[in-house]
Amino acid sequence: MSARSKHNAPAGANGVEGISQAAGAPKHEGVRRQVPGDSTTALETRGERLRRKAHRIRLYLYAFFTVALIVCLVALAVANTHQVKFSWVVGSSTMSLVWIGIFCAILGWLLGIVTSAVFRWRTRARRHH
Repeated sequence: MSARSKHNAPAGANGVEGISQAAGAPKHEGVRRQVPGDSTTALETRGERLRRKAHRIRLYLYAFFTVALIVCLVALAVANTHQVKFSWVVGSSTMSLVWIGIFCAILGWLLGIVTSAVFRWRTRARRHH
């Protein structure tokens, strides 16, 4: 008997057409799922099902918080569209508060990337020649 043929059950051998059952898998635990005929796993165990559902919940939560963040950012932008006087070192100008906030956020993000790169470069392992 070949290694491949011992895992293949004839159609209907386990009582369900087109579903094979893994050798040694408990018959009472899990949910039957459709699998190809040469697959060695026929049942989704309780742990696999819980992992799959937990992953789905994480995706929904991620989507919910992403939409909530976008709504908050849009509301913040709409609420801060009025013009303000912005004082520079050598002068001043008038601009929308939204653009000042966006400029500061982008500047902070870029400075964070540069700082991280410098720290990583300064604390890297030294190469010995």
